[in-house]
Amino acid sequence: MAGHSTAAVAHAGSNPFLRVVAAISTVAGWCAAAMIVVAVVVTCQMIFVRLVLNASTVWQTETVIYLVIAATLVGLPYVQRLRGHVNVDLFPLSLAPRARFVLACITLSISILVMAMMLFYGTEFWYLAWSKGWTSDTVWGVRLWIPYLSIPVGFGLLLLQLAADLYAVLIGIDKPFGLEDK
Repeated sequence: MAGHSTAAVAHAGSNPFLRVVAAISTVAGWCAAAMIVVAVVVTCQMIFVRLVLNASTVWQTETVIYLVIAATLVGLPYVQRLRGHVNVDLFPLSLAPRARFVLACITLSISILVMAMMLFYGTEFWYLAWSKGWTSDTVWGVRLWIPYLSIPVGFGLLLLQLAADLYAVLIGIDKPFGLEDK
């Protein structure tokens, strides 16, 4: 399986498109990490308010849930850039370089297609929440378009990273599946 070494990171070379996408994915990763940190701080604050002050909490649980979900979605392109997703490379390792290239192109193309559909329906869902003024059924009543925005943003950025990965394989900057030829 692919690790998190520098060899596993998607290569950008001097290609401006790949460098910009890598930068965007890295910023998304930092944003996702910041959301996790904020979720931990809010959780600690919630525990303090409940246990020490013996007061009720209104917004904390919902905030933590939305932050963790948003961090997961917004962090997708960074994880893809690092090749951090679960990767079983036994099959690609057994293929000849040309077959590995074809398989990588097919796999990335199908992934792009699926993410494009997720982006389309996620955007539609976000727009519906925004245009209808949906709010949560809790006391806080958060406007749902705000947390739902992470759906099209996350899938859109992942789609962009996958497109960059496919482009890098096609022009030879990156090896299929990050594996060197036999």
